[in-house]
Amino acid sequence: MRRDDSYLLDILLAARQALKFMDGISREEFEEDDRLQNAVMRPLEIIGEASARLSSAFRKSHPEISWNEMIGMRNRLIHEYFRVNVSAVWDTIQDDIPILIRLVEPLVPKEDEI
Repeated sequence: MRRDDSYLLDILLAARQALKFMDGISREEFEEDDRLQNAVMRPLEIIGEASARLSSAFRKSHPEISWNEMIGMRNRLIHEYFRVNVSAVWDTIQDDIPILIRLVEPLVPKEDEI
C-alpha cells in the first residue's frame, strides 16, 4: 500500500469511528459528556495528523477536500486543548465528517487493488 493510501485509509476509518460514537447522541448529551467529547476528539486528531502526512502533491490534486481545516483542527485539539469549542466539534462531526467520508471513500483503494 502506498503511503498516501495508508493515510487515506486512516482518515476514512477515523471519520467513520467519530460518526459511530455520535450515533443517537443529542447535542445536549454531547455537551454534557466529557468522556464522549474526549472519545470523539481522538478520531479528529487522527484525521488531522493523517491529512498533514499526505504528500503535498496529493493534497493539491484534491482541492475539494479541506485539508488545511482538518490539520488546523488537529492542531487546536492538541495545542489549545484548554480552549476547545465543544459546539464546533459537534458541528464538525455532524456537518463535515459525512462530507469527508463521501469524498475520501472513492480515493481509498479497494482490497483487491492493493
